[in-house]
Amino acid sequence: MSASFAQRWWQGLDKPGWRNFLVAMVALAVALALALYSTAAAETGHLWIAGGSALAALALSVWVGVTIVPALARRTPLRWLAFHIDYKLTREGVVYVTGVFVIALAALNTGNNLLFMVLASMLAGIIASGILSSIVLTGIVLKLELPEHIFAEKPVLATLEIENEKLTLPSFSLRVAGAPGKKPAGAMEAEAEQILTRPVYFPYIPKKRSAQQQVELTFPRRGVYQQNALGITTKFPFGFLQKTRRVDSKMEIVVYPRVAPTEEFYEILPLISGEIESFYRGRGHDLYSIRDYVTTDSARYVDWKATAKTGDLKVREFTREDERRVMLVLDPFAAEGGGSANKPADRSAKNPAGGAASGAASAKIPADGFAEKFERAVTLAACLAWHFYEIDSEMQFRTDRMGTAMAASNEIIYDVLRELAFIEQKPGAGDGKFLEALTVEPDLFKIILTSQARGSIPTGLWTSSYFIFIQSL
Repeated sequence: MSASFAQRWWQGLDKPGWRNFLVAMVALAVALALALYSTAAAETGHLWIAGGSALAALALSVWVGVTIVPALARRTPLRWLAFHIDYKLTREGVVYVTGVFVIALAALNTGNNLLFMVLASMLAGIIASGILSSIVLTGIVLKLELPEHIFAEKPVLATLEIENEKLTLPSFSLRVAGAPGKKPAGAMEAEAEQILTRPVYFPYIPKKRSAQQQVELTFPRRGVYQQNALGITTKFPFGFLQKTRRVDSKMEIVVYPRVAPTEEFYEILPLISGEIESFYRGRGHDLYSIRDYVTTDSARYVDWKATAKTGDLKVREFTREDERRVMLVLDPFAAEGGGSANKPADRSAKNPAGGAASGAASAKIPADGFAEKFERAVTLAACLAWHFYEIDSEMQFRTDRMGTAMAASNEIIYDVLRELAFIEQKPGAGDGKFLEALTVEPDLFKIILTSQARGSIPTGLWTSSYFIFIQSL
């Protein structure tokens, strides 16, 4: 065991550093001897020898200072001493400092030696507190790990790891919390929302070891969250001062929209499912069954032989091999004047051309209210995309700046959610070209979330699309 310990110690030893240190000590010892010899030679009258010895001692010292000392400094973790630390006097510290002033006044007025000893002990406590707390904050490395995929309003477990790189001393009573990032001079914009919003406490971190704590985080909104800095705080050892060391960070995460079903989702999903089934019914090529005729069936699917045999109208029903293929579209352009909407109870309606629609046209919506409705539309689009992902549908997703190919939803779902995390509403109708471009695929069922007025929607989309008007959400 001792041999293996010695072997590990020898392997971990900084041999070049120790070699430079020993060379420096030998050189400085020789320089000291030459300086002493120079003094003795000067006292005996050998001035030339004294001068030469002094110059040699000076040259050795300069050589050590120029060549060896910088090399040793580069190998020494002096960066630990350069950290900026903020100080804050605690309530206990205020009481203690007040007591120091009272004892100081009493000692000066009375000249009592015992009071001077008490005062010296109290001042020594302040000095010791400052030194120990500074040592506790040095040599600390932080790492914050989060899951790869994060959804708004859904709690996630983050792991905060703190490592003590000090060679000999542990750290005590550390609290880690988010700290505001530095702003450029004159910057007026609001700070980005932080990732770590609650403090995490570490009671003890041994030397050359690390400790981990899990913290539950919840992000209220979609978008980008940044952590430009973390603050390590301690009141160790006496609680007189609260010291905070700022650690710069470049962490950035993307939070997807919420995918938990909303009230609008539960209300719209049955209507969408029915429209998809109605759109794709009979579009296959293989005979599935022969059944009784219903009034919604087309006359071209009537099976006249079966009808003549049974005396009742019968229709042929074909397999629907592509019934799980759907295009999900989010139109980010806001119609002028805020668009139009119906009451929530009138979300689903049929257009005279035969297509399905959610919402209608009457009441104007204030511009400041559209932002909230657009966020609901983004959330609804995320819920629908997640629903098609859960049922293994083939899906295509479109916005004004992004379009995926028709693919299995599990292959593109996180690309869709990432786009929904960044998308923002845009003024104007986009010259109508965005919706017009969707008419080139009449055989693909589309779910379109838009704020455009009914009259501005291309006629070719009504027969192959289900519209959700954002103003009605």
